[in-house]
Amino acid sequence: MSTAAPRPVPLAADLALRGTAVLEGGLAPEALVLVAGEEILWAGPAAHAPVHSAARTLEHDGLILPGLVDLHCHGGGGASFPDAEDAEEMLTAVREHRRHGTTSLVASLVTADADTLRRRVGQLALLHERGEIAAIHLEGPFVSVARRGAQNREHIVGGDPELVAELAGLAGGALATMTVAPEADRADEVLEALAAGGAVPSLGHTDGSSADMTRAVGRAAEALRRHQGRSPLPTATHLFNGMRPIHHRDPGPALAALDAAARGALVVEVIADGVHLDARTVAHVFAIAAEDGVALVTDAMAAAGMADGQYRLGALDVTVEAGVATLTEGGAIAGGTAHLLDVVRFAVTEAGVDLVRAVRAASAVPAAVLGMQDRIGAIATGRRADAVLVDRGLRPVTVLRGGREVG
Repeated sequence: MSTAAPRPVPLAADLALRGTAVLEGGLAPEALVLVAGEEILWAGPAAHAPVHSAARTLEHDGLILPGLVDLHCHGGGGASFPDAEDAEEMLTAVREHRRHGTTSLVASLVTADADTLRRRVGQLALLHERGEIAAIHLEGPFVSVARRGAQNREHIVGGDPELVAELAGLAGGALATMTVAPEADRADEVLEALAAGGAVPSLGHTDGSSADMTRAVGRAAEALRRHQGRSPLPTATHLFNGMRPIHHRDPGPALAALDAAARGALVVEVIADGVHLDARTVAHVFAIAAEDGVALVTDAMAAAGMADGQYRLGALDVTVEAGVATLTEGGAIAGGTAHLLDVVRFAVTEAGVDLVRAVRAASAVPAAVLGMQDRIGAIATGRRADAVLVDRGLRPVTVLRGGREVG
């Protein structure tokens, strides 16, 4: 006498998403994503789905992308992380980018005096504790005066590993990256202090040589290995911008950084917004770098999502005209005004980057830099239920963060 096999217990989901999705394995034309609470219960081709039930089903005729992860953002919606009076004001910027698909944001500060950095890091640490930001990025103050861009010259100083350790402590584990010029005084000690403090060195704002960059990449990687850092790879802050230009008799740091990215030894930030880099430059970077060697970022400042006008970035005045932010005095580019989804769209439609790779560069790759690849950055089982439902023009329709629709 035989007995029938027991029927499988259906997976009980709160939400089922159906449509074309960018999954870990690539583009899935008929995908199913099951969400339970704040997590993804299952994701894959609908034809291979387990037995399930869902309280709600959402059919989407555009694309379903993973929630985006921005490693480098100074603000948006009229608010600036370096200038906000308190954590609540900083939330204005977080929410501006979240509504446009950036479900995990690294809040970036700019070069400032030590007391200001201590205060701002403390405020951002509160947002990190509340789960509102993914981490903190310090852009300076150990950078090149010659390649400072929109960094305040008055507060640029030589490397101070003791300050790094103090700021990492104040951040309470939230300090993820810090921009350092390879040629800065005591740079090697700073790289070591960053790795020891749980942060990833990001090499940039540099007037150093090709050899300086290559050496710093190696030193940073060694430090990360010793301290078992959140990522084994250092990064380069907004490749080409804030770096000595390339010349055939003086290749400078940018080509060395790109070479390291091609070897899989470095992740390079790229601001593909049509202002910081030409579309062909973006295309060349993606063609040369290793598969997961590029992280798309915004470098956004307060004017992201806002009208043209006058703004501040740290201690400096910024003028925004036709969506381009420049220092009111001097005219240097002073951050971006795009959202990360805009950057992805430019990379795909203007630079010709493959959709899946561009999306990974704005999700899975930065998540790995943060050491959070098991939590965010992909539509996969066990990850936080972050997703961006976009139309065929890659414009946001619905954003989910932790399974909840973002208002």
